[in-house]
Amino acid sequence: MGISQFNDVMSLSNLEIAEEIIKTEKALFDLRFKKATRQPFKSHEIKNTKRKLAQLKTILTARLDVVEEKQANN
Repeated sequence: MGISQFNDVMSLSNLEIAEEIIKTEKALFDLRFKKATRQPFKSHEIKNTKRKLAQLKTILTARLDVVEEKQANN
């Protein structure tokens, strides 16, 4: 899977980020499920997936805050 670059994530639209968040949450669930059922998995993928999810949510929240601020000023 590899760690995506933060600049690559910044270039996505809000809709693409929302879709990526859903995919990442599902991937994290699958990794946790594999861990709980003692299936083979790469343990570092949990950390990388959680980090990617946090980055996506941070960017989306920041963008939505800017939009709300603009609407409040108008």
